[in-house]
Amino acid sequence: RWLGFVALADPLRATVPQAVAELRRAGIRVAMITGDHPGTALAIAHAAGLMAEHGVLTGAEIAAMSDDALAQAVSQVQVFARITPGQKLRLVKAYQARGEVVAMTGDGVNDAPALKAAHIGVAMGQRGTDVAREASALVLLKDDFGAIVDTVRLGRRIYRNIRNAMRYLIAVHVPTVGMAFIPLALGW
Repeated sequence: RWLGFVALADPLRATVPQAVAELRRAGIRVAMITGDHPGTALAIAHAAGLMAEHGVLTGAEIAAMSDDALAQAVSQVQVFARITPGQKLRLVKAYQARGEVVAMTGDGVNDAPALKAAHIGVAMGQRGTDVAREASALVLLKDDFGAIVDTVRLGRRIYRNIRNAMRYLIAVHVPTVGMAFIPLALGW
């Protein structure tokens, strides 16, 4: 006899689609790597605004690929489903083999190898495991994807300020040193 129906929902945070769009405008490509079912992964990717026109690549398909084929596949596919921890690491290395700078986010023990291998490992500070936090280069205090956008924006502003300060120092001090050195060199 029918007793009822139970459903669980883990909705996407409202800030994620805007964050993905801002990262795309900043020239950062976002990919989703999950252990979820491919149908679930595509639904989440669509809700987040990820480009999924090339479909989803599953862990079984990745296991059958050579490293070169995987490096080629990551240039097009942005959604990866039913992925094991070893395959996460393999995906990070495939992106790096293409010459890309890889930032990996994660919060679990299974994310630690990929977090460590990425150029920038980003762990979630509130619900993240100790292992993920130790393996990461950066730990977010707020478990929100939008915090990554704020961090990128701030980092780029700091880099721009340092570059401008160096230009100023070179523009002012090199001529000053030259004016002091040239007379000495020429015996004036």
